[in-house]
Amino acid sequence: MEVLKVSATSKPVAVAGAIAGVVRTQSRVEVQAIGAGAINQAIKAIAISRGYVAPGGMDLVCIPSFIDISIDGEERTGIRLLVETR
Repeated sequence: MEVLKVSATSKPVAVAGAIAGVVRTQSRVEVQAIGAGAINQAIKAIAISRGYVAPGGMDLVCIPSFIDISIDGEERTGIRLLVETR
């Protein structure tokens, strides 16, 4: 499964395009974000991507969960947003 990593400086429109592109070909994508700013951008991107794929008859849903990620040897807790078609 494709994994997209979102940061606080990611542009939601660009991430939304990536989400829509992956969902159209693979029907699901995992979006990972660490921190409030990154999660904010990820949620905005998912909302925008729903509008991108809706004309094609696709309805996207988002399933959130926590993940532990090791960054520079340090364990961090992030959010995993599984985006898939309904």
